[in-house]
Amino acid sequence: MHLTSVTLHPEAYPTREAYPFNLRVLQETRRLALDAPVTCFVGENGTGKSTLLEAIARRCRIHIWRRESRTRYEHNPYEERLHTYLEVAWADGRVPGSFFASQIFRHFARLLDEWASADPGQLAYFGGRSLLTQSHGQSLMAFFRSRYARRGLYLLDEPETALSPRTQIDLVRLLRDAGRAGHAQFIVATHSPILLACPGARLYSFDRSPVAPIRYEDTPQFRVTRDFLTDRERFLEED
Repeated sequence: MHLTSVTLHPEAYPTREAYPFNLRVLQETRRLALDAPVTCFVGENGTGKSTLLEAIARRCRIHIWRRESRTRYEHNPYEERLHTYLEVAWADGRVPGSFFASQIFRHFARLLDEWASADPGQLAYFGGRSLLTQSHGQSLMAFFRSRYARRGLYLLDEPETALSPRTQIDLVRLLRDAGRAGHAQFIVATHSPILLACPGARLYSFDRSPVAPIRYEDTPQFRVTRDFLTDRERFLEED
């Protein structure tokens, strides 16, 4: 492992009334051991898994490609400060890495096309083709294959969003193989029962407070999918 643990310091939070410091799971969780090449954060929307993932990226000095600027009705001065109350432990010094989220990937793809207009060699890292000319799923896998061949710490926020089930299986294989090779470590926030099935992955449930390990077969994602596929007609009739 490159990153061996993340420790939160809720006793030092500047407030407990504003997001993200008002999330119970971030107030009660103290430490997460990162003892597998692939760690998955699982939980319902709003439980804090993506919030913590972004804070880890910032604490590890991993750049997050900015979304287009948005006008906010109400400014929250605490929104991007969680990382200052995290402590990370490296196994052998900090390594480079990247943060992926589907909603900001298109912004990166457009920037890559701008760079390639001056230096076409930039596209060689992504199969020699503009990411914008490929289907979204194809462009994502081209990005993943090129990026995760390098040594580093990689954080992914719901990468399944634009991937078909078959392509999600391809991504699982990529994460598994890169992790086993020893050069890459992954932390993934996901709702996908396919990604959660990654062999050897450590799963943490954010539906519990504090965050706790969970077996794959105990995750709601696995159970709901299993029940639906077993008897979808009955499942759809339930209120």
